[in-house]
Amino acid sequence: MRVLFIAHNAGKVSDAGWGEVSKAFFYSFRLDLTTAAILSLLPFIVYTLWKTSGSSVLKTVFKVVLAFFVIVIVLLSAGEINVYPEWNHKLSGRVFTHLANPDEVGRTASWKMVFWFSLYAILGLLSAQFIHKKLFQKDLNEEPKRNWAVAIPTLLVFLLLTPILIILARGGLQPIPINIDAAYYSSGKNSSVANDISVNTTYNFAKSYLLHNRNNLDDVFPKMDYNKAVSIKNNLYSTEVDTLNQILSNNRPNIVFVVLEGWSANAMKSLTYVEGVTPYFDKLTKQGVLFSKFYANGGTSEIGNGTIFGGFPALPEISMSMQPGKHRKLPSMNEDLKKLGYYSGYVFSGDLKYGNIGSFFIDHGFDKVEDENDFPKDIERGRLNYYDEDLYKYFLKNINSTKEPFLQAAFTGSTHSPYDYPKRKNQTYKGREQEYMNSMIYADEELHKFLQKCKKEKWYKNTLFVLVSDHGHTTPEQNDPNQGSYFHIPLLMFGEVIKPEMRGQKIDIIGGQNDIVATLFGQMKIDASNYPWSKNLLNPGSKSFALHTVNRGYGWISEEGNFSYNLDVKRHLDQNYSPEDLKKQSVLCRAYLVELYRQFKVL
Repeated sequence: MRVLFIAHNAGKVSDAGWGEVSKAFFYSFRLDLTTAAILSLLPFIVYTLWKTSGSSVLKTVFKVVLAFFVIVIVLLSAGEINVYPEWNHKLSGRVFTHLANPDEVGRTASWKMVFWFSLYAILGLLSAQFIHKKLFQKDLNEEPKRNWAVAIPTLLVFLLLTPILIILARGGLQPIPINIDAAYYSSGKNSSVANDISVNTTYNFAKSYLLHNRNNLDDVFPKMDYNKAVSIKNNLYSTEVDTLNQILSNNRPNIVFVVLEGWSANAMKSLTYVEGVTPYFDKLTKQGVLFSKFYANGGTSEIGNGTIFGGFPALPEISMSMQPGKHRKLPSMNEDLKKLGYYSGYVFSGDLKYGNIGSFFIDHGFDKVEDENDFPKDIERGRLNYYDEDLYKYFLKNINSTKEPFLQAAFTGSTHSPYDYPKRKNQTYKGREQEYMNSMIYADEELHKFLQKCKKEKWYKNTLFVLVSDHGHTTPEQNDPNQGSYFHIPLLMFGEVIKPEMRGQKIDIIGGQNDIVATLFGQMKIDASNYPWSKNLLNPGSKSFALHTVNRGYGWISEEGNFSYNLDVKRHLDQNYSPEDLKKQSVLCRAYLVELYRQFKVL
């Protein structure tokens, strides 16, 4: 399955270097052996009981256990091979967030993915069947009966080999059992690909599943004295000056959010100098206020949406929207705005069951929450959602039927795999990630058309538009999800309510999605003390930093650099700080996480 992975992802392997990737077959051996030993324990026990008792029932149990393990391993491996080009990381326990909505998975998968998944699964099963026959055909053909000449040697072998299996299962006799870091070896450019190939898929998935399905992360999270952590966290949110860059001419505007699915700053000229993909958005930045060092809190839509409106940062391996008992105790910006007479609506062109996004907004009192089930049935749609152009038509109709003041939000979908949009034009972008990049070109055009129509409406002059992405995405410029730049996303505020002298401004304070609430409320003269994890990016005294999660870990970004840390291997996968800055920033990040996790647990 490792060979098939390399063949299927040859482009990414080439980036990492074929020589570097070939080392994976050596460095993977220990963790592969450990995984084999763990998986062998149960079949070995059943096999011994069968051979010593002669029971036909135990013979059947042995076959079922083997078949179950083989099927699980093959399906995990075939699935990981197929999703890696899109996700850029190994399968983890978070996959159950997707599998909770199997219709979503089916609609996201293209026919090519289904074909390759099926082919790799069949090849894996045939290989397993071949080995199975070589090892057990003679035993399986024998008539079950107790034979002491077989039973006694089998029992002795079991007593002799079981301790060896246990030692192999823990990776040796060292005090601390083996972990995923035993298979990590590469530290060069695009090293994550080589390391992902080396790490055993089954072991990695089981480990992440155990972590994902518990809220108690005490054994993997950093430790720090409580008072010290609180002091450091409070200092991060303290400001030396209370003056603001006041960008609004009216502190009670209508607010229109457009949450842009997977828009990466690494595909935009206005943020990273990649030309030709988002010309309309880039032009729009001259009319508004662009936050040039803005980052997503996580890598999935439910994390992005919850953090944007709730202001509570993301924690590794935890989605707040999937924790109703906890997120209901947190505030959301629409709840504060409702006290001031604001109507709130949210619409998505796909299925809001994914990640419990719809329930999150309903729980927090949005007046209307709509998804694909509310769209007219006579319009064309893609596999995953309705096209952006139809979403904007529906959205505009909603806004026009709403009494001012309002908070209206739309979540786009055409830039999500399988990139649903009408292929009416030639695909202008060629090369790597061309499907995604061409969907960005389409999405940019439709956003422009929507805004042009908005300008004709009477509510337009008193409306603040907030354009923000829910998370980053792989681009030709950035394909490593362990690097901070992978999470670089756009945040733009614009509209007639922006003061003329502030239009075209760039704000360079580093921030994340959790900072939107305090930034917006600061402009509206609304108390944001209910959002202690949100800082005002338009206050020149705000500290410049952002926390984000990565697969199985977290990352920290500041003016001095950035790092990402893996909870399994317990080391940095990417970091560009000087030794002095790394020490200082690591303390800040640990304190931030310790206090964030403490508050999460007491919710």
